[in-house]
Formats: sequence, C-alpha cells, structure tokens
Amino acid sequence: ARPLTRRAAGPGSETPDHKGGPTMRAMSRFAEYLSLVRFSHTVFALPFAALAAVLAWRETAFRWADAAGILVCMVAARTAAMAFNRLVDHKLDAANPRTAGRHLPAGTLSRGEVWALVAGSSLAFVAGTLLFLPNRWPLYLALPVLAWLCGYSLAKRFTSLAHYWLGAALAMSPVAAWLAITGRVDAEPLWLAAAVLCWVGGFDILYACQDEGYDRGAGLHSIPARLGTRGAFAVARVSHALVPAMLVGLGVAAGLGWVYFAGVAAVAGLLLYEHWLVSPDDLSRVNAAFFTVNAVISFGVLGVTVADLLVGG
Repeated sequence: ARPLTRRAAGPGSETPDHKGGPTMRAMSRFAEYLSLVRFSHTVFALPFAALAAVLAWRETAFRWADAAGILVCMVAARTAAMAFNRLVDHKLDAANPRTAGRHLPAGTLSRGEVWALVAGSSLAFVAGTLLFLPNRWPLYLALPVLAWLCGYSLAKRFTSLAHYWLGAALAMSPVAAWLAITGRVDAEPLWLAAAVLCWVGGFDILYACQDEGYDRGAGLHSIPARLGTRGAFAVARVSHALVPAMLVGLGVAAGLGWVYFAGVAAVAGLLLYEHWLVSPDDLSRVNAAFFTVNAVISFGVLGVTVADLLVGG
C-alpha cells in the first residue's frame, strides 16, 4: 500500500517505504495496529476471564482447547470493538485536542486498514468460539456479544450511562468464560461480573473527566458532562465502593479462604489510592490511576484467587 505521507523527493531523500526493509516495515505496521487498539489495555479484562476459568475448572475437566479459546476470543473481540470505536469516533477524535493525534485523525492508518482489522478480528472471534465445541453456546452468542461490544462506541451519543455500557462489556468476560467451559451460568461469574461492572464504570467516569468540556460542547453524553467533574467523582466513588462487596460475594459463593479475602482488602486499598491520585481539581495523574493501579487490581485479584486455591489444596 502507498504511504499516507511522503517526504519530498530529492538527492539522498528516502521515503518511509524503503526504510529498514520489509521485515522492519511489517513490524512497524504491526506496532501501529497494536497501538491503535491499545493492546496493553487487554490486561483489564483478560485476568477476570482467566479467573472465571480457573474457578470453573474446579468442577469441569481442564482442556487446552478451552484455554486457547478464551485467549483467542478475548483478544479478537476486544480488538474488533476498539478498532470499531476508532472508526466511528474518527471525526470526534480529530476535533478533540486530547485525541487529535490518534492514528486515524493523524493519518497513520487509513479507514480501509482499520475496517479490515475490524472484519478480521470479528472473524477470528467467531472462529475462536469453535474451540469450545461440543459446547455451542459461545458460537450461538458470538454475534450478539460483538454487537454489544461495538455498541459501546455509539452509546455516548444517546446515554450518559455509556461508562457502564463499557463496564458491562468487560463484565461479560467472566460470564462468557464460565459459560464456555461449563455450559451454564452460576453465581460465581455473576458476582465477578458485578464487580467488574462497578470497577470499570467507575474508572471510566474518572477518565472521562478529561473531556468534560469537549463532550458537553459536542453534544456527547457522559456523567462528567451531565453532572460536572465533582458530581462525576461522587458517582465513581460510590461505584468503586461497591467493588469489594461484590468480590466478597464471589468469595462466599466460591468457598474461598483467607488469602482471597486479604486480597479483597488490598483491592479496597488500591481503589482508595486511585481516588487519592486524582481529584476534581487535579487530573494530571489520571493515566497512572487508569492504567497502573487498575492493571495491578486485575492481575492481583487473579493472583490472590489462585494463591488461595493452592493454599486451600
């Protein structure tokens, strides 16, 4: 494909096409795709799907095909949804100074390339559900799940609860993993899904405070645009206060022990720390609160659960 931008030709000049050879160009392009969909943010949902799987395997035989299916479906579905988000928000991103440097507004990737990524990732997601056969539920639910995940990108155009639409999208991961392995839905994944819903909804509200003025001016719906930054922080605090309670419910339903509940106490401490890092008057550390603290929480909950199961025998 032709590059989107070229330097003026001249003696000794070199276009981006010819730098580094085909391998380096391919690696550079691949890195652009990973950056487009914020691949590193997969850490927010994948550990919860893995946690549901670990608990489900206590009562159902482990299969490598199930483990591979969870990994493939999680990565593919999230990639499709994020790429779709970048497409439908192309013009909004271009008009927002905070996001104007993203790949589509900046011309780093073309719309055709991103549409191809959406299509390829969606096909990979549906194909990944076949790894769970003979359980057909993942295949039957593949398209509705994709529709919900991609629907988040449109939600802020009509509801201030778009943050919780995103929370519900990530909360599907433990329920889907449990259903894919066991063929049913039980209390354990529902408690975990409720925790993820409140956790993601809360931190997405904090993150959205950066765009309060832009969202209001552009006619977009968000809790910060509706309630202001201080009101949004109050909603986020309530949302995060519910997370430890939901995790306690999971621990009781799954019969987990003291290691797990000590981990829940640590999660409560991390959420308090997240709200200490940022305030309505100072959003300068919102990225640390958004990524670093939440990555520790997601992997931490998985880690303490596995540790508890090992200690409990």
